[in-house]
Amino acid sequence: MGSTVGLRSSPRAWGCGWNVARLLCFAAICWVLGTQMEVGAWTYHYGNKSDYSWELARNFCRSFYTDLVAIQNQGEIVYLNKVLPRHRTYYWIGIRKINNVWTWVGTNKALTKEAENWANKEPNNKGKNQDCVEIYIKRDRDAGRWNDENCQKKKRALCYQASCQRSSCSQRGECVETIGNYSCDCYPGFYGPECEHVVRCKNLDPRPDCSHPLGEFSYNSTCKFQCQEGFELQGLDTLQCLASGNWTAAAPECTAVKCPALATLGRGQLNCTHWHGHFTYNSTCTFSCEMGFVRNGSETLACTALGQWTVRPPLCEAVKCPVLDSPGRGRLNCTHWHGDFTYNSTCAFSCETGFVRNGSETLECTALGQWTGHPPRCEAVKCPVLAASERGRLNCTHWHGDFTYNSTCAFSCETGFVRNGSETVECTALGQWTGHSPRCEAVKCPVLDSPGRGQLNCTHWHGDFTYNSTCAFSCETGFVRNGSETLECTALGQWTGRLPRCEAVKCPVLAASERGRLNCTHWHGDFTYNSTCAFSCETGFVRNGSETVECTALGQWTGHSPRCEAVKCPVLDSPGRGRLNCTHWHGDFTYNSTCAFSCEMGFVRNGSETLECTALGQWTGRLPRCEVMRCPKLRDLEPILMNCSHPLESFSYGSVCRFRCTQGYFLNGTSRVQCQPDGHWSDKMPACQEEAAPYFKQVLLYMGGGAVALVALLLTGMFIALLIKRLSNKEEEKTLLNPTSNLGAPGVFTNAAFDSNF
Repeated sequence: MGSTVGLRSSPRAWGCGWNVARLLCFAAICWVLGTQMEVGAWTYHYGNKSDYSWELARNFCRSFYTDLVAIQNQGEIVYLNKVLPRHRTYYWIGIRKINNVWTWVGTNKALTKEAENWANKEPNNKGKNQDCVEIYIKRDRDAGRWNDENCQKKKRALCYQASCQRSSCSQRGECVETIGNYSCDCYPGFYGPECEHVVRCKNLDPRPDCSHPLGEFSYNSTCKFQCQEGFELQGLDTLQCLASGNWTAAAPECTAVKCPALATLGRGQLNCTHWHGHFTYNSTCTFSCEMGFVRNGSETLACTALGQWTVRPPLCEAVKCPVLDSPGRGRLNCTHWHGDFTYNSTCAFSCETGFVRNGSETLECTALGQWTGHPPRCEAVKCPVLAASERGRLNCTHWHGDFTYNSTCAFSCETGFVRNGSETVECTALGQWTGHSPRCEAVKCPVLDSPGRGQLNCTHWHGDFTYNSTCAFSCETGFVRNGSETLECTALGQWTGRLPRCEAVKCPVLAASERGRLNCTHWHGDFTYNSTCAFSCETGFVRNGSETVECTALGQWTGHSPRCEAVKCPVLDSPGRGRLNCTHWHGDFTYNSTCAFSCEMGFVRNGSETLECTALGQWTGRLPRCEVMRCPKLRDLEPILMNCSHPLESFSYGSVCRFRCTQGYFLNGTSRVQCQPDGHWSDKMPACQEEAAPYFKQVLLYMGGGAVALVALLLTGMFIALLIKRLSNKEEEKTLLNPTSNLGAPGVFTNAAFDSNF
């Protein structure tokens, strides 16, 4: 089907938009052209059976692997150019022109200028559907560079395979690539190796109306509470299960609705029944009155679910008779016992000189609310009845009855009309008026014209631009009227307002956001109808919102003002055996943030000391590692016996080696060395020297008896020295072999020596 290659990936440097976790990769054991090699990365694969068009090549990669490869950096290009076999048609990669933009198909992100890797004079844009991209492998020139090609041409497919899949982490967490596998960083409210479990909250009882999108009484469950009619909720009406496993608040309670307390009325009694507490929901109260008084209102009141009585409390009032007035040219004298014109009230009538009473002299209010007779009248002389003229009004003052003696009538015209004739006439003692009725004529107003950007529509009832003429003004789309919509000709010959103007609709004034710029075009005035404003951000910041807004005819912008937010880089963690110290100017791990790395004693940094977050959302270098310091490796060399302990790694910081010699040799030098933080051993390598007794025997035989005495003397001294040395070596050997020694557990002795560079 295909072959596989591997590559150790470094943090992205070309702005391809891939996750940093993917760039850190996972450890993979790959077969490269039949040879097994171990690398730390996702794996690369290529088809070695057939050539495909670009679409078929991508289908091949997505069927057996993840997708067509996305080239991350120059290091990968060098490696792929080295390990991939040369093929006459070269290889397809995962970039294509979409809507005239070169786009990475795996992430649907546009190719940035910084990430371009075109060969010389490419892309050449010959206009022959060259919308796909190949990579030159082992080409004489431009090796590893790109070339745009016709998508229907046949080439090898170059694919990659990742650990994380769409189904990873149950789609409830962030899938993070790890060495040889992946781990799940669960979203709030979820837990478990695959984020398969949901946090639960305590069950609510009695059960309210709930929705459980993720399981009964679990994270994001929402419960709504409501009370029966006549009861009200004490507490929140809606609770939600939080990611912490707690509800947003305690469960509420229902209490009966209260009505205002009632009091016993004067001249009456109150009798109440309470079911849920004094004057609460469903309480009923009955009212009654003393003899001689009647209830004004309902007999029974009930407290409703709204906390209100069904009606207002009644009153106990004395029986009333109709109110009496003094007759014209007459007088009224009354006595009231329980209120004006009530039960037992009495009234006496009299008339002025020249007027006579027509009716009873005295009336009394009975228990039935009726007077004992009809009220009398005092009548005067009458004049002929008058009527208002057309478009006029008649206002009369009648002192002794309609159109009677001393009645006066004033004539006026309706609004917008003026009188032509006498204003006032009076009824004389002879029953005649002092003058004739006048006429009413309409008032005129100034002629009006249409305003600019507007129209005028008038209605005339009594002649052009006269009283009651109305003129309506309207404006074109995008303009609003400044002034009255309608003017009317008043009775004073003036319009009800000034001639209006048509002004462009205004939108709220816009201002550039922090770290942003604003560029506007105004056609009818600042921030008015048809004005357009474009927003942009400073380097290192990206726009969150619309790029351009326009002021509509409704006085609203077509979108909200965007914000400029600092570009974010991937979050960094301290390396093992190391420390991370960061400075953030615009937010954690954002544009211009700098992070410095350092290692513990005995460890050295492998990588950049300082990283900086660039405007492209990338760090300026790769995340360093802290590696243990190593001392020169010790090698086997008889007759030295060596026992070493390695708490970290072989012959590294903290390693300790102890030495002794085999039988017949004594140790010349230190018996113990330790690897120090600077990568050097604490002392030089010792040596084993042969004991001297066998040597002196041969000398004696050669020299004869003449030298025996001298040799004996020398041997005696050397013997004593060797004996002391031997005893010292035996004590050291006991120490090395003793399990309870403070030098460490016993080990197997081997022949050893330092490397030649020790």
